[in-house]
Amino acid sequence: MKIVEVLTEPVRTGFFADDQAAIRAGAEHDGFSYAGSPVTPGFSAIRQAGEALSVMLLLEDGSVAHGDCAAVQYSGAGGRDPVFSAAAARRDVEEHLTPLLAGAELGSFRELATRVDACRSATGPLHTAVRYGVTQAVLDAVAQSRRLTIAEVVRDEYATGVDLRPVPMFAQTGDDRYGNAEKMILKQVDVLPHGLINNVDTKLGRQGELLEEYLRWLVERISRLRPVSGYLPRLHFDTYGTVGLAFGGDVDAVARYLARLGDIAAPHELVIEHPIDAGDRQSQIETYVRLRAALNRIGSPVKIVVDEWCNTLEDIEMFVDQGAADVIHVKTPDLGGINNTIEALLLVRERGLVAYCGGTCNETDRSAQISAQVAMACGAGQVLAKPGMGVDEGLMIVGNEMARVTAIAAARRARQPVLP
Repeated sequence: MKIVEVLTEPVRTGFFADDQAAIRAGAEHDGFSYAGSPVTPGFSAIRQAGEALSVMLLLEDGSVAHGDCAAVQYSGAGGRDPVFSAAAARRDVEEHLTPLLAGAELGSFRELATRVDACRSATGPLHTAVRYGVTQAVLDAVAQSRRLTIAEVVRDEYATGVDLRPVPMFAQTGDDRYGNAEKMILKQVDVLPHGLINNVDTKLGRQGELLEEYLRWLVERISRLRPVSGYLPRLHFDTYGTVGLAFGGDVDAVARYLARLGDIAAPHELVIEHPIDAGDRQSQIETYVRLRAALNRIGSPVKIVVDEWCNTLEDIEMFVDQGAADVIHVKTPDLGGINNTIEALLLVRERGLVAYCGGTCNETDRSAQISAQVAMACGAGQVLAKPGMGVDEGLMIVGNEMARVTAIAAARRARQPVLP
């Protein structure tokens, strides 16, 4: 089966692109938007509509495969590529990737995805979002050519050895951290609430008191609202480096604070994403090694999730090798080709850490569906319910995709002949 033609079309994402540096510096809400001027290069406003580019591959038999190029909400932060432009991405696809793909034979996904991911322009590698979306389309095309699900292709080509079944879902509240958390409890979400703790004064508190107050409320609401008595979700907060800001970068003080949060969260397991932003990759690794050691000395079970400064497969290898995290957020758009996400999830799982197949609220329904299938095939520890900040939509898209794939894979197994 060959690719006959490559089509591109700008489409919508599930949320917005936000200037994280401006928000952390104290930009105030102006309704749903933010007042003031952006500080990160490439942004026209602190909050601007997200952009995506759908890439469609027309195949010889008339079928169409597709994937979506999309970037994270906080583009340009933590060593990431700049804010994404669908128009610029369209030009790059047409100039650099269409000649590579048009007429290509759909054999090995790994081989063709590697070629896409390695493609460069005169100024360097293509934007991570471009490589992310185009390799999604390639993966879908290979799956269609074999009459298999995407998860089955990944499982087989990478010999992951897993049974295809749903993995735990992780939902994020956005700024509606009360109403959306209650939705999650009623729907028995496995991991919650994210919380969007991205500002010291309004979300965390100068001594961390605002997050403590919210955590107490959350534990109480789970106890009161849970539909079944055995429901005990993992609690996962993303703090965007604000804990380090509040405690002046003092690693021991941060550890004591996180241990206090762990006590409040009990009996729930507590994981904290990006408590400190150390400013560059090596400093981040060294800081998290010290933080995990400090938590161990205290005897706290709180786990640390790495996000910023861990954007590539090479970055992930370094964080894993040096013991700098308990959970690795494999942030799908940041890794470029979806083949890199696959490699990263398998690496993290093999080393015994929690492989979190994440991403961003600023993706699309299509990238969410493909991420869900990849998470299943790689045996991820959890997968982000995305896109958007409404909770229900992301849970529906990701959860339904995993349910369908599970049913298809089970039906195929049932039809296989029993060997003597």
